[in-house]
Amino acid sequence: MTVTEASPALDVQKLTMDFGGLRALNGASLQVKEGDIVALIGPNGAGKTTFFNCITGLYRPTGGDIFISPPGGKKERISGLKVHDVTKRGLARTFQNIRLFSNMTVLENVMLGRHCRSSAGILGAVLRGPKTRREEKDIARRSYAILEKMGLADAVNLPAKNLPYGAQRRLEIARALATEPFLLLLDEPAAGMNPQETRELESLIRRIRDEEHISILLIEHDMKLVMSLCDRVTVLDYGQKIAEGTPREIRENPVVIKAYLGEDI
Repeated sequence: MTVTEASPALDVQKLTMDFGGLRALNGASLQVKEGDIVALIGPNGAGKTTFFNCITGLYRPTGGDIFISPPGGKKERISGLKVHDVTKRGLARTFQNIRLFSNMTVLENVMLGRHCRSSAGILGAVLRGPKTRREEKDIARRSYAILEKMGLADAVNLPAKNLPYGAQRRLEIARALATEPFLLLLDEPAAGMNPQETRELESLIRRIRDEEHISILLIEHDMKLVMSLCDRVTVLDYGQKIAEGTPREIRENPVVIKAYLGEDI
């Protein structure tokens, strides 16, 4: 009997993105298998964040296809869908520049992420009937449970802006997790972190994958973190994929070394 291999959680095929006369992505492809942690790396301006923006609906790609396969679900093409439709299908992301609601509490920030899974709608939110109130309590309970897992429960009522930098990064990840993703996209999660915070981040990302069964795609410039954490690495340069493989294969790839101008990766 032949065993059919499961479709990857994310399958991006020949993605192209033009901005006027500038081609930011030129036929770039990438796969994230279920349960994997995959890094997308490359020099500044290589097209990494543009790649994320196309996947998550912020940009409509000029060409190519984006497919997802949720665990136990059917393969679906999501190219060109709006942000909220992509989120509902199980993709969540963080941003290179932290985008928290700074004057809202830590709990409220996570609850906002959770609302994409609510059913009350605008009318329910205005009228606040019994069903809406029950749903709000459930959202608060689930959001608090996420904060406990992220080590942020003690800060639940603090304004987000009062958190230390590393904790703000974790809060942004918590808000993304509140949407119940099967695929989490992290855009430079270690940016601005000190070595201790980076080690804690690495442990956190592993726990999210192992305990929450979430596949992860991340953009990261901290090559020590990438090589230690990731199962696979894809390298972009000038919008094109120039290499992919295991961390060891990428570390020893002369094309990658040249693209990084001799940087030690």
